[in-house]
Amino acid sequence: MHDLSLLLRLKAERRGQPSAVILDSRTVQSTPESGARAGFDGHKHRKGSKAHAAVDTPEHLGHLLALVVTPANAQDRQQVAELAVAVQAATGETVTLAYVDQGYTGQQAATDAAAHGIELAVVKLPQAQGAQRGFVLLPKRWVVERSFAWSSRFRRLARDYERLATVLIGLHFLAFTCLLLHQFIGSILSP
Repeated sequence: MHDLSLLLRLKAERRGQPSAVILDSRTVQSTPESGARAGFDGHKHRKGSKAHAAVDTPEHLGHLLALVVTPANAQDRQQVAELAVAVQAATGETVTLAYVDQGYTGQQAATDAAAHGIELAVVKLPQAQGAQRGFVLLPKRWVVERSFAWSSRFRRLARDYERLATVLIGLHFLAFTCLLLHQFIGSILSP
């Protein structure tokens, strides 16, 4: 998967490895098979697992670089250290900036990221749009939301059917490999 990502980045005339990523999480509803490791996400009112992802930043890419699976009641900011380690291992220590939402604020999250050479940049709602209700498209952050939408199209990732978190991680990487392969073949066939 990382080789396909590298080829697509080079085809898009970008450097081989990213220098910035976007971190976010999504809650995947559990089933009886995964219920033993599930937690309750009070914000989304859902019992399940949380998939904490790091994706590439360019708007036309959004490739999955790292994934950590926890119970849904785990705080996003507590996963920064593990995500930073996984991102730097996947990219060869090239990432220096991570765009995050307000769930990743706090001194501990910033310290955990800085320990691995990554600075956290919190993307907030513009003040003028603060009164707007519903979904608001945020700069940079929409890339990770689109990546989550791509993964939810795979039936096996729409819910958490797996007993082991490692299988859920593997299925995410398999789904993104399929997506990257589709993009790569499309880029070769298009003039």
